[in-house]
Amino acid sequence: MTEKRVVTGADGLARCPWGATPEEYRVYHDEEWGRPVRGDDALFERISLEAFQSGLSWLTILRRRPGFRTAFAGFEIASVAGFTERDADRLLADTGIIRNRRKIDATLANARALAGWSEGELTELVWSFAPDHAARPAPPSLADVPATTPESVALAKELKRRGIRFVGPTTAYALMQACGLVNDHLRGCHARGE
Repeated sequence: MTEKRVVTGADGLARCPWGATPEEYRVYHDEEWGRPVRGDDALFERISLEAFQSGLSWLTILRRRPGFRTAFAGFEIASVAGFTERDADRLLADTGIIRNRRKIDATLANARALAGWSEGELTELVWSFAPDHAARPAPPSLADVPATTPESVALAKELKRRGIRFVGPTTAYALMQACGLVNDHLRGCHARGE
């Protein structure tokens, strides 16, 4: 088995192998993944989409993200917290999203829980689990990227303790990667920014 290291695209840029193709992955990799995300609504969206991704390809989520944003009122916590059982039924019939009752119910319950938090509290909580970047060297290959870390285990545990559903250590680590709490762009990747 060969190690998956950076690959060079037709544009001459080195990228993490997962971010080379298709186009949706390339754009997400180059412009979004690993960039710092702050703001409670923005983090609620990422937590929700990571939960919907569980057991599926991230490409499926990327392709349906516009539908998710429409269906879930732009992931505005206050709006989603007011969704009713009728809204849940509407979401189950919406072909623009992943129609999984458990994931829909978790998203609505999470919005209701977060609606009771102070403004900025989710952002502060999530970012309090960011590890020291200097202590984490650039991974040379995908095999060197963990699925969980002590920080993601602790973040998942704290989110669950505070009423957030459908977020385990692996989902928490994917959130940390996507939102820039950790930089898991491989050594040599142009998006690493070092």
